[in-house]
Amino acid sequence: MEKVIIIMGSKSDKEHCDKIIETLSKLKISTQSHVASAHKTPLKVLEILRKINKTANAVIITVAGRSNALSGFVDANTHLPVLACPPYSEKFAGLDILSTIRMPSGVAPMLVLEPESVALAAAKILALTSASLKKRIIDYQNKIKENI
Repeated sequence: MEKVIIIMGSKSDKEHCDKIIETLSKLKISTQSHVASAHKTPLKVLEILRKINKTANAVIITVAGRSNALSGFVDANTHLPVLACPPYSEKFAGLDILSTIRMPSGVAPMLVLEPESVALAAAKILALTSASLKKRIIDYQNKIKENI
């Protein structure tokens, strides 16, 4: 069964995560959410990752704003794909995403800014090993095209 694990840096990221979960639900992908901060609760993040790393077929989505250490920290401690989806902040004119773009060697979270788009990207990764999910994605995209 396909699974997406969402790790948000704080409870204030829940509304952003709900938009991701809504799209994943439309694609019939199960989700699991956690709240843990790379800055404030790094040991909790590592404990979550110990459990997640035993999962064979999953994608991790990280949601953290400001200085997004969470995405790089998670990616550096897992073999699974990590998609960063930081919430947009008017406060810094969006420039806080720079902390997600620039990563050290060996650390490669992928950045997708829109909640619906990050859900679709996660689904496409999972669809590499699931023909039924591939069909659900094609149907989902066709519905969007029909609405246009």
